[in-house]
Amino acid sequence: MAAVRLGVFGGTFDPPHLAHLLLAEQAREQLALDTVLWVPAGDPWRKAGRAVTAADDRAAMVELAIDGNPAFEVSRIEIERDGPTYSDETLAALREERLDAELFLLLGADALEDLPNWHEPQRLIELATLGVAARGGGRPDDRTLDALLPGLSRRVAWIDLPRLDISATELRRRAAEGRSLRYFVPPAVEGYIQEHKLYRPA
Repeated sequence: MAAVRLGVFGGTFDPPHLAHLLLAEQAREQLALDTVLWVPAGDPWRKAGRAVTAADDRAAMVELAIDGNPAFEVSRIEIERDGPTYSDETLAALREERLDAELFLLLGADALEDLPNWHEPQRLIELATLGVAARGGGRPDDRTLDALLPGLSRRVAWIDLPRLDISATELRRRAAEGRSLRYFVPPAVEGYIQEHKLYRPA
């Protein structure tokens, strides 16, 4: 029996927005994924030093954002882990949990360039193929990829993605100013942000 093709889409999702949804759906289609597992970060070590919305609120917003897409699921694996959360450890845990799965870690091209600074990047590419969103058609060649990390070129699968510049930082700022988030986030997410008064000045 063929392995289940499982996309792993990690992030702070503070808040989840339409560019996240577009990347996940295009990855599902172009990489022939059976499921895209959204993994809200618990204690995101790369975001140390800035306030991050409570994990339960971020997970709830992801649940609302993906509602209606049967190929999307939410995992609390990082939220329930103590201490900083690292992608390689998450992938290793998922591999133990889902022995029948071939893993694809979904990320943007900017994250790919930063990969050498991640925790155990070599282990990460041994555990999963990287599904990388190439916005605007620009893709580094194999030599450039392998200069970043040995063997990286053989572990990248490209996802063509229209450029959709939506910044979670900007959305938090808009919410703090009481401005509309309509058409930036799904309606249910906007409703949750308003109801729970997220991103409002203290």
